[in-house]
Amino acid sequence: MAVTALATLVPALAPATASAAAPAAPAAADPLKPYLQQKPRWQRCDAESPAAFQCATVKVPLDYSRPGGKKIGIAISRMKASSARERRGALLLNPGGPGGEGLGMPLFLASELPTAVKKRYDLVGFDPRGVGQSSPVSCGLTDDERNWQRPYKSATFAKDVQWARTVAAKCEARGGDKLRHLTTRNTARDMDVIRSVLGEKKISYLGYSYGTYLGAVYTQMFPRRADRFVLDSAVDPQRVWRGMIQVWAEGAEPAFTRWSEWTARRAATYQLGDTPAAVRKTFWDLVAQADRKPIDFEGTPLTGDDIRAGRAVFFSVREAAESVAALKKAAEGTRPAPATRSPRSTPPPAPPAFGRAVPPDNGEASFWAVVCADSRSWPRDPEQYRRDAIRDKARYPLYGDFASNIMPCAFWKNGSEPATTVDNKVGALILQNEWDSQTPLTSGQGLHRALKGSRMVTVAGGEGHGIYGSKSCADKTATAYLTTGRLPAKDLTCQAAAGREQGALRLPVPTPPGIPGMHGRF
Repeated sequence: MAVTALATLVPALAPATASAAAPAAPAAADPLKPYLQQKPRWQRCDAESPAAFQCATVKVPLDYSRPGGKKIGIAISRMKASSARERRGALLLNPGGPGGEGLGMPLFLASELPTAVKKRYDLVGFDPRGVGQSSPVSCGLTDDERNWQRPYKSATFAKDVQWARTVAAKCEARGGDKLRHLTTRNTARDMDVIRSVLGEKKISYLGYSYGTYLGAVYTQMFPRRADRFVLDSAVDPQRVWRGMIQVWAEGAEPAFTRWSEWTARRAATYQLGDTPAAVRKTFWDLVAQADRKPIDFEGTPLTGDDIRAGRAVFFSVREAAESVAALKKAAEGTRPAPATRSPRSTPPPAPPAFGRAVPPDNGEASFWAVVCADSRSWPRDPEQYRRDAIRDKARYPLYGDFASNIMPCAFWKNGSEPATTVDNKVGALILQNEWDSQTPLTSGQGLHRALKGSRMVTVAGGEGHGIYGSKSCADKTATAYLTTGRLPAKDLTCQAAAGREQGALRLPVPTPPGIPGMHGRF
């Protein structure tokens, strides 16, 4: 039930024959009032961070349909606007996930966002429910159980099914009823509690990756409380969630084709082939060789499946060419020279003095909790996953079987309520790189269709996941919207700067953290 519905009481009607109006029934007490009127006790997050970086904890119901029941804590942080005179309100931040810790986001983005934005907004971070410092969940998973990138093979499928069943069972045993309530809808309700305790009538928002879906759900549930929303590197709400994993395989094929064409034009530099077909053959020959005998690559033995699992690298053509060239030298027994890479910003971890130790599998546990509980469209029959994996490996050779193979959600209990249908006219600005490995262009276009009041800025040729704050050509439009409230009159396309990687923010992506092959080289 939505928060607004919990506070609504339809007054009794007076009898039609009454000569005078009956006294109005006393208004029912709002069961959420104690949460909405909390006064956070701000404190310095840790001794190493600036004194202006403050943290607090607010309480929310585990189950919003039973606000008097069990409570959980949500860790929040802030850095106040630098200009009291120009301050507009609070800008709530989410880095992505599900499972991404956001408590350190104000400190991270304070060095990335333009001064005009920092003058007008308190930067507010939070760890979503079940994540980091916000009542973190754990399933007690082993290292092998945490690795969910499993290619389909007929000989190992039964083992994969058992893995998925085991993960679901261990999470159920550890998390119990709590897992049912770790949903995007409840996190959106938590955001509205945060808005209220901050004293804001409306909230502005900057969400990356999974944070775009969270923001979109908030606009659907609380449209009158959404102020200026920037949704960066967007999730398609129609594909939540199995379809968003499968879109990685779909998006990898055109990225791989683009890379092979780019690399062929630089044959003298990378020596991988002078035609796209020759470049592709070099790569697939390396995969076949690694399947016969793992290739020792920078001290790690890689199988062909390990190499395919690194599909995200192909969205950055230069980095992919360097990586495959280094892999080729390793396969020939030559020690490659270290590749040169552009430095990337990394969000700081949760402040140690404020926080407590987080279970090592918290990223995976919270990821599965949201991904499985949000949607009731996961197939229950393991054979459906087998059929889909066989089909998609043929369609999308690079990653199709990984994306469609069995997942723990096949054995997960339903979440507390169905997923949200996103379909509204709330204003929002969507930013999207053309070559994004985690939320491909088609995904951003899907969110744009669902949010009919939105405008979209596409960075043509843009590479990477996460745009705003990376000095992208889209930054100017986002800053203008946050500072003036004016959306562009129409959708825009700008050109990525030549010779420089776009979307250089190292932000959590919509997968569990720590999975091999998701960033950089294989």
